[in-house]
Amino acid sequence: MNDTVSRLEVMSLDLGDVPSVGLELIDPETREPVIGSDAARIWAATVPSLAGEEHWTLDFFAHLEPVRDFCRSRNIPFHEPNPRVLIVAQPEGDNLTALFERFAGETFGIRAGEPVAATDAAVEGELARSGVDAYHAAFSRYLFCAVCDFENGFLTLLGNRIWASEAIRRVRSALAGLQVEVTRPA
Repeated sequence: MNDTVSRLEVMSLDLGDVPSVGLELIDPETREPVIGSDAARIWAATVPSLAGEEHWTLDFFAHLEPVRDFCRSRNIPFHEPNPRVLIVAQPEGDNLTALFERFAGETFGIRAGEPVAATDAAVEGELARSGVDAYHAAFSRYLFCAVCDFENGFLTLLGNRIWASEAIRRVRSALAGLQVEVTRPA
């Protein structure tokens, strides 16, 4: 990473009846989103730190052929619970960074929590029908569900168990070596 310090701003969001926390990765000088390989490394450190000891998955529900090909080329395990959903369970290290960099332009989801350890056919079926809107009825069963919009610098957590201050606490140490300031917006 270059000498520029990135900023991860963490804030509570008002999404109506869905408790949520927004994480926005920006260049503090320009307020533009941080993208590319630097952002992928930062997000790859952020997501596992938010999940902690819980199981988690990446949920892809659009443009599945490129995701499938990418995972096969890198020997990243995945499964397809139905023809319109591809799930990658807890990719690690370089594989997670590579997935985030390659698919930053796509919207996809993350689920973390005990239900991930078993198949959640209801959520997986709804992901096939309505994408991340499937999380609206499911987030309360998980540590969090999340919507990834990395091209625009956003990760939105949906859930009752991680609030903004807890998200800051969880990610701050994970990002210590990556020249990222973790803070609430000014």
